[in-house]
Amino acid sequence: MLNRRLRLARVGLVLMMAGGATPVRAAPPPEPLTVVMVDDRFEPDRIVLHAGQTYALHLENHGKDMHEFTAPAFLKAASIPDKHLLSNGGTDIVVQPGQSATLVLVAPGKGEYGLVCADHDWDGMTGTIVVD
Repeated sequence: MLNRRLRLARVGLVLMMAGGATPVRAAPPPEPLTVVMVDDRFEPDRIVLHAGQTYALHLENHGKDMHEFTAPAFLKAASIPDKHLLSNGGTDIVVQPGQSATLVLVAPGKGEYGLVCADHDWDGMTGTIVVD
């Protein structure tokens, strides 16, 4: 009789654990977004993101000069788990000619943010980041 009660208790525990388990949902993968830096412009020069969305911002330097993705207000407002790519106090990302860099970030709240290449803004290498 005792063995039968123990078996029933074990079965009940297993059923209770199986029924009460909460499924773990994996976070959706980051939305890929590529920005190409060419001498002297961003392609595209207007980037539209959605607030709270996770992005994999992939920067490619197709130019002959070093370029910077300089967006101080945007980069400071965004949630960036791994900041190792950020330079100059977290205000920009430096990409050497022929190189690329990918930064995973969560877009900040709604707003419009300026984007420049700190070394080539004088030559028109500017853009806008819009978060809606």
